[in-house]
Order: sequence, then C-alpha cells, then structure tokens
Amino acid sequence: MPVEKVSMSLDADVLAQARERVGGRGVSAYVNDAVRRQLRRDALAEVLAEMREANGPVGDEEMEEVRRLWPGPDDDVTRQLA
Repeated sequence: MPVEKVSMSLDADVLAQARERVGGRGVSAYVNDAVRRQLRRDALAEVLAEMREANGPVGDEEMEEVRRLWPGPDDDVTRQLA
C-alpha cells in the first residue's frame, strides 16, 4: 500500500509512551494503526447515528441485553448505542 510522509505534533508524554511500547517497530506504524482504528470507530458511530435516526433510540431492555452479552468497562459500542 502506498504511504505518504507527514509531519505531526504529539504531546511529549504520549510520544514517549508510544516509543516505549513499540520498540523497534516504529512510531509511524503505531500511529498508522491507531488512526486506522479511530477511522473504524468513527464509521461505526456514523452507522449507529443513522440507525438511531431511522429507528429511534435503543430501548432500556435492548441495552441491558447488549451489556449482558458484551460486558466491559470501556465498551464503545454500548456508549454509542445509548
């Protein structure tokens, strides 16, 4: 896949943590993966917003079922459904 070189600014502490985590793999690949994940989350949020607009909000019973099936403290999906 073609790549394009860019310049960006990151908080110093964020960059230091990224460098510690990736070792020899490189910050560019790490940032690329993070941006790709965020793009997927943004696309999911758009689909969920369209579904909410077309069908109304998700009911309490359905949300409880989702939380029961997919428990987790950091569940983006259940937050976006609510």
